[in-house]
Amino acid sequence: MVEKKLRSYIIPNVLAMTGTSCYVLADTFFISMAQGANGITALNLVLPVYGLMFAIGSMIGIGSATRYSLRRALDPAEADGYFSNSLFWALLASLPFAAAGLWFPDAVLRWMGADEVILGVGLTYMRIALCFAPCFMLNYTFTAFVRNDGAPNVAMAATLTSGIFNIIFDYVLMFPLGMGMAGAALATGLSPVVSMLICSVHFFSPSNHIRLVRRAPSVRRLVRSCSLGIVAFVGEMSSGITTMVFNFILLGLAGNIAVAAYGVVANAALVGTALLNGVSQGLQPYASEMHGKADVDAQRRIYRHSMQIALGIAALLVVLAGVFAGPLVSVFNSEGSAQLAAYATVGMRLYFLGFPGAAVNVVRAGFFSATGRGMESSVIAVLRGVVAVTVFAFVLSRAFGIIGVWLAFPVSEMFTWALTGRLLFRDAAPANGK
Repeated sequence: MVEKKLRSYIIPNVLAMTGTSCYVLADTFFISMAQGANGITALNLVLPVYGLMFAIGSMIGIGSATRYSLRRALDPAEADGYFSNSLFWALLASLPFAAAGLWFPDAVLRWMGADEVILGVGLTYMRIALCFAPCFMLNYTFTAFVRNDGAPNVAMAATLTSGIFNIIFDYVLMFPLGMGMAGAALATGLSPVVSMLICSVHFFSPSNHIRLVRRAPSVRRLVRSCSLGIVAFVGEMSSGITTMVFNFILLGLAGNIAVAAYGVVANAALVGTALLNGVSQGLQPYASEMHGKADVDAQRRIYRHSMQIALGIAALLVVLAGVFAGPLVSVFNSEGSAQLAAYATVGMRLYFLGFPGAAVNVVRAGFFSATGRGMESSVIAVLRGVVAVTVFAFVLSRAFGIIGVWLAFPVSEMFTWALTGRLLFRDAAPANGK
């Protein structure tokens, strides 16, 4: 049954993505305990840098793995080249980040909007995060290829275990060992190493089809892969761009305390975004396989059932934010700031209204990427993740102040839903599905 097999891909991937996002929440919680609002502000200024690293790594890794799935049934010899190619280009792309971490992390943190107070809190964290860029970016290649090679449970185990490792060592390094922000960064940096080690188990299993071949790096393969990985790129990058834009707007409106409030909202929302990305990435191996077999009915059912799952998740997120925003904010408000609580509680309830629109947009984009229609997926991804949210953040903040910042995400998602539904999907979606 198509739906049952689809769930066998989606559920492990959703769990894996949840694990990834939860360690960011753990970072936020432990940092709030150790450094208060200034620590959350520093972390939130680092998040766009994480977003860029994750975006490039996912574009290369997930795009290459998707191309590998599409080509494996038709031309196994060509498909074998994508894993080695992905490793090379991901490593190469990570080197500028590592160099920045070694030589000028202070400049990077200042570019993100840090003043002297926040620079003193966050400099070590930024340095360590940048130096671990190769691990963060290579991890996407490992997990994506293992998942697309028919081992989603191994990829899930790798991601969940690395998340648990991060949470445990966040605490151990920050408090018993007294390393503070440096301990938080080190725990986060080591977690993808754990993930890659677990993924490597699949390479020795009888069911493994992934081959590390000796071939010259191919720009052509990279471009072909990135054309399908653009959705993953924008999916990761959008949170970084949104965070950076919102940080600068909020710094102008209300200073560091507003950025700290947004740090709470953004990190809670990261879990929701991860769940939707889990659905999108989980459907891709199966959708690519059915596309390779030209099974239109199976593709239609994959699309429809994935959309149902994503919308169910989105509805649950809206309800949870409406009911539990206050208690959740208080968990991260170790100093008991009434102003932070007021900003973040309202912000979370308004911001989370965007998830139904995001569910439709993320699944649409993921499905089109998985079935080789990079142009359609790219339009959705760029519009929702970069263009619309940036424009609406500036426009609505000018009109409504901080409330307008919180509304930018839901308005941009609904705008993308409406615009792309009219322009792209009248003929392109499976069975004209909306």
